[in-house]
Amino acid sequence: MATSIRLSRGGSKKRPYYKIVVADSRSPRDGRFIERIGSYNPLLPKDHADRIKLDLDRAKHWVSVGAQPTDRVARFLDAAGIKERAARNNPNKAVPGAKAKDRAEERAAKAVEAAEAAAAAAAAPVEEAPVVEEVAAVEEAAPVAEEAAPAEEAAPAEEAAPAAEEAAPAEEAAPAEEAADEEKAQG
Repeated sequence: MATSIRLSRGGSKKRPYYKIVVADSRSPRDGRFIERIGSYNPLLPKDHADRIKLDLDRAKHWVSVGAQPTDRVARFLDAAGIKERAARNNPNKAVPGAKAKDRAEERAAKAVEAAEAAAAAAAAPVEEAPVVEEVAAVEEAAPVAEEAAPAEEAAPAEEAAPAAEEAAPAEEAAPAEEAADEEKAQG
C-alpha cells in the first residue's frame, strides 16, 4: 500500500481550508484517509501562527515509514525541519514559447517598418502646390454653377456641378427625339 501525505480540501466555495492527512495514494482527494496530522488555512497571512498546524511527531513517523508528501506538504515539512526538500530550478520557466517569440518578432518588424515610413515621410518634401490648384479649380467652378442655377440658394460647388450635368443630358436627348420624329414623318 502506497501512502501519501497530502492536503484534503474542506471549507466552502472560495473559502478553502485544508486538512493535512496521511492517505492511501489510490483514495480520492477528499475521501477516506488513514490519519489527520494537521491543517492548513491559506486565507490567513503567511506569518500567522494558525496558518499551518502540524503534528511533528506523527509527520516524522509517517515519513520514516515511507509516506510520500505532495509538493505543497513537502514545503511544510521542509519549513518544519522534518524532511529536506531539494530546491527546484527551472531556468526556462520565464522564457516565452515559440508562438510568443514569433509574435514579438512580427511586432518588432512592424515597428521598424512604421519608423522607416515615418522617417521617409518626414524626409520627403511637402507638396502643397497641387492642393492649392485644386482649391483654385473648385473656386472657379463655383461661379459657373451659381450662374447655371440661380434659384438654388447657397448651394456648394460640389452639389451645383451635378445639377448642371443633369441638365446637359436632357438637352442632348431632345435633338435625338426630334430626329426620330423626322424619320417617322419621312418614312
